[in-house]
Amino acid sequence: MVHEPIKILVLVGSLRRDSYNRALIRAAAQSVSAEISMETFDELRSLPFYDGDLEAAGNPALVADLRRAIAKADALLIATPEYNGETSGVLKNALDWASRGPDRILAGKPVAVMGTSTGGSGAQGGIESVVRILGRTRSEVLDHVLAVPFAARVFADDLTLTDPDVRAQVAALVAELAGRARRTAALAA
Repeated sequence: MVHEPIKILVLVGSLRRDSYNRALIRAAAQSVSAEISMETFDELRSLPFYDGDLEAAGNPALVADLRRAIAKADALLIATPEYNGETSGVLKNALDWASRGPDRILAGKPVAVMGTSTGGSGAQGGIESVVRILGRTRSEVLDHVLAVPFAARVFADDLTLTDPDVRAQVAALVAELAGRARRTAALAA
């Protein structure tokens, strides 16, 4: 039986083009089989700050694009940095916009969360804050998260993930997310 590819939408909480979290996503994309397609929503920096007045007037076009992309995806993969023990403001803002409205597009959506940092926490504070937010939105967050500490030790200067153990963990997380998304879709059918 041939299945449609699982569509995973990626949100990266770091704006820097050459961030370790973007490199972690590139490694995830390299690990996927033909049964999985990944697309990154790269416009987080351009989203307006959540504002109830803007929402009441009708979502701005970019917010509508984000919400449509999430709704069409079978699952979300989120890579978050850690800033002062929390996720980034841009990722929090995107999740705030996505959580609004009567259609609750995040409810029941399978989500995997990972992050990396240059320090020993592996972005654990950022990961925990994203998981906490998604718990409130009733998303299906995987129990397994991936925190990668000391990023400079596992990525080469060109931001290639060189650590085979971390590469295997990234691939396992994506495969687990795709499996959850496939089971969720089968239950909904």
